[in-house]
Amino acid sequence: MALAAIKGDKTLAELAEQFSVHPTQVTEWKQQLLARAADVFGGSKPPSDMPDLKTLHAKIGQLALENDFLEGALTKAGLLSATR
Repeated sequence: MALAAIKGDKTLAELAEQFSVHPTQVTEWKQQLLARAADVFGGSKPPSDMPDLKTLHAKIGQLALENDFLEGALTKAGLLSATR
């Protein structure tokens, strides 16, 4: 519908009636499309959407060490079977 609004073949009232929405909704969708069109056609993603891989790898390493330590401590205490 936003594309139809951008084309301009029909009035705002005609589009609102055709799609059974309020005319202000047509206007909002048109504005959203125009504001985000560059992202749709090859714009870059905001950096906040990309996870920091260094931080994630560090956290995985830390958790692996903690798991190994806990496994050793529980095995020594006899609370964890060595034949898992």
